Amino acid sequence: MSTWADTRPWLKTWGDLANKPYTLEKSTTLQDLASTVATHGHEEAISYYGFGLTWSEFDQYSTAFAAYLVEQGISVGDRVAIYEQNTPAFMIATYGIWKVGGVVVPLNPMYRGELEHIFADAEVKGLVVSKAAFLNRVAPYAAALPVVVLSDDRSFQVDGPEAIFSMFADLPGAPGENPGPDQVPNLPDFQAVVESRLDTGFTPLIPSPEDEAIVVYTSGTSGKAKGASGTHASVSSNARYCVRTPTFEPGDGFLTLAPIFHITGFVCQFIAGVSGGARLILNYRFDPGSLLELFLREKPTYMAGPATVYTAMLAHPSATAEHFASFKRIMSGGAPLPEGLVTKFEDKTGVYIGQGYGLTETCAQVATVPPGLRAPVDPDSGNLSCGLPQPDTMIRILDDFGEPLGPNEIGEVAISGPEVVAEYINNERATAEQLPGGELRTGDVGYMNEDGWLFIVDRKKDMINASGFKVWPREVEDVLYTHPAIQEAAVVGVPDEYRGENVAAFVTLQSGPEADAVTEAEIVEFCREKLASYKAPRQVTIIDELPKTSSGKILRRTIRADAVAAAEEAKAGAVGSD
Repeated sequence: MSTWADTRPWLKTWGDLANKPYTLEKSTTLQDLASTVATHGHEEAISYYGFGLTWSEFDQYSTAFAAYLVEQGISVGDRVAIYEQNTPAFMIATYGIWKVGGVVVPLNPMYRGELEHIFADAEVKGLVVSKAAFLNRVAPYAAALPVVVLSDDRSFQVDGPEAIFSMFADLPGAPGENPGPDQVPNLPDFQAVVESRLDTGFTPLIPSPEDEAIVVYTSGTSGKAKGASGTHASVSSNARYCVRTPTFEPGDGFLTLAPIFHITGFVCQFIAGVSGGARLILNYRFDPGSLLELFLREKPTYMAGPATVYTAMLAHPSATAEHFASFKRIMSGGAPLPEGLVTKFEDKTGVYIGQGYGLTETCAQVATVPPGLRAPVDPDSGNLSCGLPQPDTMIRILDDFGEPLGPNEIGEVAISGPEVVAEYINNERATAEQLPGGELRTGDVGYMNEDGWLFIVDRKKDMINASGFKVWPREVEDVLYTHPAIQEAAVVGVPDEYRGENVAAFVTLQSGPEADAVTEAEIVEFCREKLASYKAPRQVTIIDELPKTSSGKILRRTIRADAVAAAEEAKAGAVGSD
């Protein structure tokens, strides 16, 4: 039986921007690289603090690393992990692994204890890792691996390493942690391995579209992290869609704002850039001051990242419209994008931030705000739409029984299309529950309006139950972001004996006299004027910084745990004083 979503109303809204055919022919990541080398081989591929490679050179470098992996016994289907920041080594290693038929396992450099589960679950056979991270974090889990290659984050760059990296010296996993020569284990150096095999004559293998390309681990907020297995066709399809836009031209500067170990940075920046022949501008990791300088020097045209990084750039005292003058398009993903931030950013820089929506299990974005269009705001909830479903993608909204809903009805977001992963490795139960028939049940709550714009309300598990009323944190946060003194906001539910849960907000403030004068009580009253009484926070806490993941997502679960602990401590103190 046909349903409302089957009519794909979003295609009419896309209009001529939805290029036909809607579904691209199957390809692989290596076919896409070969096409780029054939058409843009002598053009710049990578720019990293003075170091550059053309596409032909990048192809040669990755083939050289593939030759080394074969020498060490890595073969078809073997999984090789990469534990790196945004460096040329990460990019070269990725395509080298694929050229031997291997599978890339990108690892978050902030992982520590999580590595034990991931290395065992993925049966990792090899590892590319920075020297500092190996010594401080990975060594216990990598000791038995047949192949471990160390990279120096100062490799492949030539412009003043101390000046460039000094700002990162006190950050975990930064080059400032790099050990002295007497501390480095006797393991191969990545740059030496590659440069010694540039004339090897190795012939890369050719994977099929359905072969496994990546295993990316979920955040693990509800148990151990799950390894989502994406094929070459899945990764290639979504990467090519990212550059299938009239604003993109080969040679455009793609700034790696999002970390490339994260699915958004990996597919929407790195692999998309390779597929389209963009110029990949690498920044080691996010720092607003150095990034603004990089904008002026490199003149990027596109970047994507979470809302939190745009908030940080907006708050930086030296940020001006001139810094953003070269951009054709700026996108946000990986975390909710408040309307208030979009407005403030555009007012200051002249650039509109578009939004995309996707998950690890969809190899990044499945919905996006097309270039030239602006995301609508729902007048009832205040939510900013995260975009229209991609023309090759089906998005349905399902009720609690898995039945499809119509426009403006709230339910679980379900996704099917060429970008959806095949399975969770070693986890048949999770695959059956979350990928029934190949359709991903996301756990995200949302709805679509009559024109097909998708609105994400919240995660199912984050819903607050206040006296029997459902409160979605996102709705309250969107209101908080419209307050002129607030920089960032996170809303959680905290236990309350009478109401079940109370709505609690944690905020950071902008700099300036207006923010200095604001009080927590004033913020509560501000929300009460714009929200139903049961939705307005009953308590607001002003803090210096919100906890975040390394990819920029606000850690609501950490905030909730701290809030619950504080409430219990206050309750115990009140009882003790009676």
